[in-house]
Amino acid sequence: MVTSEAAPFAKTGGLADVLGSLPPALVERGEEVAVVLPAYASIDLSGAERIYNELTVWMDGGSRYDCSVERIVRQGVHYLFVNCPPMYQRPGIYGDRHGDFGDNHLRFAVLCRAALAISSRIFRPDVIHCHDWQASLVPVYLKSTFRHDPVFYGIKTLLTIHNLGYQGRFGASVLPDIAVPVQDVMHPEGIEYFGDVNLLKGGIVYSDYITTVSPRYAQEIQTPEFGFGLDPLLRARRFFIAGILNGVDYAEWNPQTDRYLPAWYDEASLAGKLTCKKALLEEFYMPTDKLETRPLLGIVSRFAHQKGLDLVADCIQGIADLGVQMVVLGSGDAALERTFGSFAQARPEQFGYRGGYNEGLAHRIEAGSDMFLMPSRYEPCGLNQIYSLKYGTIPVVRATGGLDDAVTASTGFKFFNSTAHDLYNCIRYATTQFAARESWEQRMRLGMMQDFSWALSAERYAELYRRLRQ
Repeated sequence: MVTSEAAPFAKTGGLADVLGSLPPALVERGEEVAVVLPAYASIDLSGAERIYNELTVWMDGGSRYDCSVERIVRQGVHYLFVNCPPMYQRPGIYGDRHGDFGDNHLRFAVLCRAALAISSRIFRPDVIHCHDWQASLVPVYLKSTFRHDPVFYGIKTLLTIHNLGYQGRFGASVLPDIAVPVQDVMHPEGIEYFGDVNLLKGGIVYSDYITTVSPRYAQEIQTPEFGFGLDPLLRARRFFIAGILNGVDYAEWNPQTDRYLPAWYDEASLAGKLTCKKALLEEFYMPTDKLETRPLLGIVSRFAHQKGLDLVADCIQGIADLGVQMVVLGSGDAALERTFGSFAQARPEQFGYRGGYNEGLAHRIEAGSDMFLMPSRYEPCGLNQIYSLKYGTIPVVRATGGLDDAVTASTGFKFFNSTAHDLYNCIRYATTQFAARESWEQRMRLGMMQDFSWALSAERYAELYRRLRQ
């Protein structure tokens, strides 16, 4: 696997979680897995073993990048770090406080070339599994620069799209840096995109197979609404696209063992959840006199357009008038931060807000809330709705991507149009159902019994690898 992130070494989002959980699950199924990623300055390699001292990456014009390879074996997975100080020894993964690094195209081209060198000298794979645009030059190089190289004969490529909204689009001026045969790939059927270079497009064109992180998202990206301009290409490749829902790590997200909770519980004994709700309300200095009759809504999210939190802001007065309580953890869009902060100050008995991100608090919101809101405009997979099911916290979601795949009418509530009106009506209906305690607890227990472990997803990936090897 080739990636820009993998937990616990380097993480900015869900991509890292996948690369921290899927490889060990594959190893448990008997696969041999190596994960290649950059040796960022933030990664502690003090316990790593240097297994290759001089791995030279050549780019066009004689540009030379001297790399070494450090290895950490974790849960049977070989994590191979490409150590190239000029490229990766800087603060940040993709950028710093000034924005994205201006040479990201080159940084990840070097990663891809280094991954191919590792494939020829250290770990010969049957399949190179590439993740997002940062690894998309691997299949481009294999189908162009190295198409006649017998070293790579028989190696198949799989591209997983974690979020089509991030494509690695750069001006044509980067072509000399990334060392691709321009005449072979810089055209509308290759990596060219309205005069620019689109690295994710290259991965889609040249990979042997493509997956997304949920079945519904595999369908959605083939439409103009969700295709971000690449839907015609994706429709053309529709017979080589599949959606595999991400799994979750139940070792970290389990109300029976969660180290962040004041009480543990499971589907057979829900008393601990009420303890968690009371403690959460106290943590936000909110009244606890109606624990069983007043629903508590939870949100843990980035405040970005994709996440649809502006819809919550647009109907927040109506939500308040339903008599519910709400706790919010997140940051991002400044206007949304002000809205949630102001409402928490104006109605502290009903609304609580914390900016930023706090891992322990995120767990306590999942456990202490009665419902969890995810009104995303699009969501390739999503994890919080799956965490919510395990914690007996009923998801209220927009029916898109992995939210639609994971949540059913028996385990949660869904709305279909991305409007504040539809979101409000869904919340209002859910609050009426909360009053019927017996049926509500049946819904909770059914959700808690769902299995979204990585073992199931790993089996589907392993099956796909077998098909590619045939």
